[in-house]
Amino acid sequence: MKASAPDATARFTGRVADYVRARPGYPAQLAARLAAVCGWQGAVTIADVGSGTGLLARVFLDAGHRVIGVEPNDEMRAAGDVLLGAHRHFSSAGGRAEATGLAAASIDLVSAGQAFHWFDRRHARAEFARILRPGGHVALVWNDRSLDATPFLRGYEALLVAHCPEYLEVVHRNVDEAVLAEFFAPAVPSSFVLENRQVFDWEGLVARHQSSSFVPREDRTGHMAALRALWERHQREGCVTFEYDVRVTVGSLSA
Repeated sequence: MKASAPDATARFTGRVADYVRARPGYPAQLAARLAAVCGWQGAVTIADVGSGTGLLARVFLDAGHRVIGVEPNDEMRAAGDVLLGAHRHFSSAGGRAEATGLAAASIDLVSAGQAFHWFDRRHARAEFARILRPGGHVALVWNDRSLDATPFLRGYEALLVAHCPEYLEVVHRNVDEAVLAEFFAPAVPSSFVLENRQVFDWEGLVARHQSSSFVPREDRTGHMAALRALWERHQREGCVTFEYDVRVTVGSLSA
């Protein structure tokens, strides 16, 4: 299993405000769908690994579950604490996927929203197996931006390829079915897809763009001029829309 980039935990430092403002949350029905797949009969304990600013954890908390957010980046974890601090069933820890610091056999579900592609998969798998209770599950979740549903989205994908040199190297779509099958083997995971969308004005689009770790911090590639030109071509009444498939893969780590 190939390890992720060694600097992954620091990639979002300095981007947290944009992340909080403009990254998509997750549909409320996600929690119910996972409950059905996993066979939960009530509230469970979830370790949301790579919890970031708390977007996925919030869905589980709102559904009545206890959530421990595990996030190694201090800025991201602090933003998650601000968002979720009022939930009495939320706590956070500064661990990482490969070493969460959580007790053995203490967790019913390990979730990872928009994060699994950063993990060292071999070591993360061993750690997840250690902290899961018998019968526990792992759920890997991504807001998968549509690449071609609209002319704007086709243009945005082309902009990233042309102006963001790291994009194709680190994009989460590099986690394909073979990678997922290897991670869960010998068990066979299940999957489902939900819909999600965001509508942005110009300032929101800029924040969404700059929240991505592969977007250059300086505009040496001309990506901001290209973004403005794309906006001018496709905005309607001052807005553009991102559409997503929320892709979920869930399974156990034993046959």
